[in-house]
Amino acid sequence: MAETKIALLPDRGAVSVTGEDAEKLLQGTITNDMALLASQPAIHAGLLTPQGKILFSFFVVKTPDGFLLEAARDSTRGLAERLRLYKLRAKAEIEDASSDYSVAAIWGGPYAPHGRGKQPIWFPDPRLPEMGFRELVTIGSDWALAGDQASSATADEYHAHRISLGVPEAGRDYVLGDTYPHEALFDQLSGVSFKKGCFVGQEVVARTQNRSMSRKRIVPVVGETALPEPGASIVVGSVEIGRLGSVEGARGLALIRLDRVKELTAKGEPLMAGNVPVRIEIPDWATFSLAQYASSPST
Repeated sequence: MAETKIALLPDRGAVSVTGEDAEKLLQGTITNDMALLASQPAIHAGLLTPQGKILFSFFVVKTPDGFLLEAARDSTRGLAERLRLYKLRAKAEIEDASSDYSVAAIWGGPYAPHGRGKQPIWFPDPRLPEMGFRELVTIGSDWALAGDQASSATADEYHAHRISLGVPEAGRDYVLGDTYPHEALFDQLSGVSFKKGCFVGQEVVARTQNRSMSRKRIVPVVGETALPEPGASIVVGSVEIGRLGSVEGARGLALIRLDRVKELTAKGEPLMAGNVPVRIEIPDWATFSLAQYASSPST
């Protein structure tokens, strides 16, 4: 069996942004730098509220006639409408293109698309090399989504892989419209540029970055037994300090007030997800640590 896995993600869709001002429009609104697409196939980005909270999370990839934004399928209509609000006089066309594409995730080994007809849009996941690749295939295309290069997997297997790496996903691990980019690890997973200049919500993001610490983060948690259902409270004693997101067996992701963990567990109370004792495991790729929170004042 091929070590490379490929899974269709039916809950993913796309927004098409074309026209001579497409790049300028996106550059002035989204969190990441469109100029990066001159040297890499795709970027991870978000569109924020003016108050700096994430409204939409997506990948941006260049196409022959503009750009595609790959996002959660239930958000693509809203994303297109929001971009139209910022369009003003820009020469750009913005359309929900979800009905035109199937989206797949590929991980675990080497892969290159193959088949006949219109080539798929294919790019390395820009968040983390271990996440593998993303592929958008035109509906009805003869391009293969599995075969001798890759074995078919399920969306659940993809999410288990994502959870094992500590990579959060909007709607599963954080609430859109109520989460800041640093909390959702945009600063850790190449989702925001601190050099490109203004974008919607930029002042709030820059202020958090300048403080060098976000008191809440999504982090992996490991239970002594299988974790409860997503949404369970993370508590120390009677104090709730977080909430569980994605779960796969005894592993999960949780948005936690890290500045409270050391203070509260020092009193001898265990960290709990529901009725399951858990520990936090910061990923090797992260630039923050629990020790940092224990030795620094909360912000």
